[in-house]
Amino acid sequence: MTQENTTLNENISNIKSGDTIKVYQIIKEAEKPGKKGKEDPKKEKIQVFEGLVLARKHGKEPGSTITVRKVIDGIGVEKIFPLHSPMIKKIEIVKRSKVRRAKLYYLREAKGKRARLKTLAFTPEKSKKIEKVEKIKEIKKEKTEVIESTEKNTQPSES
Repeated sequence: MTQENTTLNENISNIKSGDTIKVYQIIKEAEKPGKKGKEDPKKEKIQVFEGLVLARKHGKEPGSTITVRKVIDGIGVEKIFPLHSPMIKKIEIVKRSKVRRAKLYYLREAKGKRARLKTLAFTPEKSKKIEKVEKIKEIKKEKTEVIESTEKNTQPSES
């Protein structure tokens, strides 16, 4: 099974297990039954899920996923997010922890001190670099548009 229509997000390459992240997911609201005559555009909202990355699977290919865990009122909630899904608006790294495993499944049963991870001094340099690259691309596009428009305006008219 191939995934041809996925959009490859380039800003997710630096996500590792042990990172605390915020996943901004687009949620489409279902249509209410009984409203057959009016066709409203489907409403979309962004839902944020903040938690610890337990695992990253399938590397950088289009079907890659991350497992994110968070504890709500003493109950652990895990979600598996496909990284290159068009329903993922953005992924923001909040903090990075020192881990010695690729898969942190032992944290499911761990309580108290065993569940703690040492926090590393983390500045999202890579994500800042990616944002800078995107800004540079936008500036280049604007410059090419300006150059093209000036070339059109300065072409000698054939009269």
